[in-house]
Amino acid sequence: MTTAEAGERPVSEVLGVPPAAHKARDRGFVLVLALLTSIALLVLAVLLIDTAIDGVPQLSLSFLTSFPSAFPAKAGIESAITGTLWLMGVVTFVIVPLGVASALYLEEFADGTRLWNRIIEVNIQNLAAVPSIVYGILGLAYIVRGPLSLGRTVLAGGLTLALVVLPVVIITSREALRAVPPSIKEGALALGATRWQAIWRQILPSSIPGIATGVILSISRAIGETAPLILVGAATFVAFNPTGLDSPFTALPLQIFSWISQPNDEFRMLAAAAIIVLLVLLVILNAVAITLRNRYQQRW
Repeated sequence: MTTAEAGERPVSEVLGVPPAAHKARDRGFVLVLALLTSIALLVLAVLLIDTAIDGVPQLSLSFLTSFPSAFPAKAGIESAITGTLWLMGVVTFVIVPLGVASALYLEEFADGTRLWNRIIEVNIQNLAAVPSIVYGILGLAYIVRGPLSLGRTVLAGGLTLALVVLPVVIITSREALRAVPPSIKEGALALGATRWQAIWRQILPSSIPGIATGVILSISRAIGETAPLILVGAATFVAFNPTGLDSPFTALPLQIFSWISQPNDEFRMLAAAAIIVLLVLLVILNAVAITLRNRYQQRW
């Protein structure tokens, strides 16, 4: 059989696979994927319905504006919400400049042929897959104790969570920068702009929607992290709002963990209500990210 004759025949015949068997395998694979997806969605729906049944009756204005208490009827999540907002403020302040600057360096200035830059890229990709509890151990050893010795404060918790999501911000920011066509930079340079002017005035503004989406999704992940905060020694019962970066704190995941650990069923219902509040925050953040992407993302 010549190459021309083989090229005219279907691939399935050349490989010795009957067309009917090939289609049957494709359909079977699609059915298996659909079945597994349906099972996952069913389990998720059952969990959400069960949480809503227990938590919705507990939701009220007093629940959102009261501090934790040993009495379920008086317990609330005000300090947990405030602590979460403080933590996310620290995380945002850290990951935005560091993540964007690192992405700009790796995409626009780093020489990819050098060993040092290749090591940095590989490590960033590996760090994005490291379990969050490892970052909690790192935060305990070097931020809470060790060289920085910040103690069990808002700043220590925020820095630890920033370490968790920083690799993801760098990766998403690099992808946003890569999405900008090279012709924009080349046109700016051809018109007499310096390299930095082309990056600052053309490339970076064009990539802001993608960068903002990555940052918001990273913050969404940081909000739900519990293991790093437990390891850095965040309190599970705080009856006051943080007053600064050096204040003790709690957060919504920690408050949920504390209530679920209680033997009293009333506390578990409060935990279900706190889960609903946390889910609402996550849905709002993801909706904002999708809105920014769809509204401001440019089609090249």
